[in-house]
Amino acid sequence: MLVLLAGIFVVHIATVIMLFVSTISNVWLQGQQGGSRGIWFQCNNSECSSIMNTMSEGDQPSMKAVEAFMVLAIIFSCFALCAFIGQLFTLDKGKRFYITGALMLVCWLCVLIGVSIYTARFSRADGFYHGYCFILAWICFCLSLLVAILYFVLRKK
Repeated sequence: MLVLLAGIFVVHIATVIMLFVSTISNVWLQGQQGGSRGIWFQCNNSECSSIMNTMSEGDQPSMKAVEAFMVLAIIFSCFALCAFIGQLFTLDKGKRFYITGALMLVCWLCVLIGVSIYTARFSRADGFYHGYCFILAWICFCLSLLVAILYFVLRKK
């Protein structure tokens, strides 16, 4: 049981780190001729500018929603990690980690909404292909759901 707890904890830490990297880094779309686009900046070789300056006014609310949901996913994932550590020491034997699981489900939902908006609105740019941040965000989507389910099933022994 201790190995299972440690394994879930490691996967949760990995999910938090990947969420931070995918949100902060600037390679959601990589250009075939160089340059990249993220959710914060667009870079052309050596100079970067705000992504809001490079898109139409109709796309700006969608990008702000992506930014907001990815930041919310990080916040809820960190809260879930703190809740897990707190419940690990305060929860009675035989009880389940419901609060931690619920927080991870909210994190999963935020990642789902943010990455889905980005996929629907911004991933079809000519001359660009998906970068590692975009792929990491989808991996975080899967891992956060897995961790949430495991927290709901897991009992403290």
